[in-house]
Amino acid sequence: MTRMAQVPKVTLAGGLEICRILNGMWQVSGAHGPVDHPKAVQAMQAYIDAGLTTFDMADIYGPAEEIFGHFNSQLKSKLSYDAAPALQGLTKWVPRPGPMDRKVVEKALQRSMDRMQVDSLDCVQFHWWNYSDNRYLHALGHLSDLQQDGLIRELALTNFDTQRLEEITNKGIRVSSNQVQYSLIDQRPAVKMEAVCLSHGIQLLTYGTLAGGLLSERYLGKAEPTSRVELNTASLSKYKKVIDGWGGWGLFQELLVLLGGVAQGHSCSIANVATRYILDRPAVAGVIVGCRLGVAGAEHIKDSLHSCSPELELTAQDLRTIDGVLQRSRDLMSLIGDCGDEYRN
Repeated sequence: MTRMAQVPKVTLAGGLEICRILNGMWQVSGAHGPVDHPKAVQAMQAYIDAGLTTFDMADIYGPAEEIFGHFNSQLKSKLSYDAAPALQGLTKWVPRPGPMDRKVVEKALQRSMDRMQVDSLDCVQFHWWNYSDNRYLHALGHLSDLQQDGLIRELALTNFDTQRLEEITNKGIRVSSNQVQYSLIDQRPAVKMEAVCLSHGIQLLTYGTLAGGLLSERYLGKAEPTSRVELNTASLSKYKKVIDGWGGWGLFQELLVLLGGVAQGHSCSIANVATRYILDRPAVAGVIVGCRLGVAGAEHIKDSLHSCSPELELTAQDLRTIDGVLQRSRDLMSLIGDCGDEYRN
C-alpha cells in the first residue's frame, strides 16, 4: 500500500520539490559493511512505494550514484515516463584541492550524470576541504553558470560554515541549501547558521539527526558501547564521539529516558521525537535518514513516515522537558567550531 500522501514536501529555491524525509545513501559507501548491489537497487523500490522519493548521495559514497542510476533506469523501463513516480537524486561534489576551471567542473558533473543515468542533476551540494584555498569560489562560480545553462536544478552546499555561507551569498552566488550535522545533541546550526539562512532564503538539510541510530530505544538503559564490535559502523563510531564531547554516556542516558517518556505520550518512537524536533527548527527543509539498502532488518520506512505525521506534534511541555537536559550539556560550538569545522580542524 502506498503512503505517498503522508510524506510532506518542500520546494527548494530553484523549484525542486523534495520530501522532508530524505533517504541517505552514505551507508552504501563501504564504511557500514559490504553492499550487495542488486539487493540495494531492489531495496529502493520500497521507499518509492512509501512515497519517500528523495535520495541523498555523493560522488565519494562508493557506488551510491551507480546504485541510484541502475534503479532510475529500471524504474523508467518498467513504467511509461508519465506513470513513473518523480524521483529526486541529490548528490554532492567533493573535489580534491586543485585547479577549478570550467572543464574540471563540467567533467565532475558529467561523471555524476553518467553514473546516475540522468541528463541533468537535480541538486549538486558542493563541499570544500580547505578554506585557505579560495578556489571554492571559482568552482561555485562555474557551478552557478552551469546552473544557468540548465545542467543543475539546485546549487547547494554541504558542511560550509556561516562565515563562508555569507561570503558566497555576498558574491551573488545563489545557493538553495546547506547540508549540516544537526540533532538534539549537536545544535550548532542554531547558534549562527539558522539566522543567516532565514535572512537569505537558504534552507538546511540535516544529517546525523538520529546520531547513527544511537538516538533510539535500542540504546536506552544500555551500558556504554566502547569496542569496535559494538561501534561497528562509521556512523556509530562517529556519533559516539559526538556524544562524548556533548556530555558523555550518563547524560545521554538521561536524555534517552526523557525522550522515551515524550515518545510514549505520543505513541511513537524516540527516533520520531528526535527527528520531529529538528524538522520543526527554523530553516530546516528536511532530515536525512540513513538507509542501509539491501541489509535485512535495517530498513525503517514505517518509522520514518511517522516522524512527519501531522498527528505528531511536540508540545511546549515536551520541548521544556527535552531542553532541561540539553542545557546541561557542553557547548559544541566552542569545542568543535561552527558547522563543518570538524572536517577541517
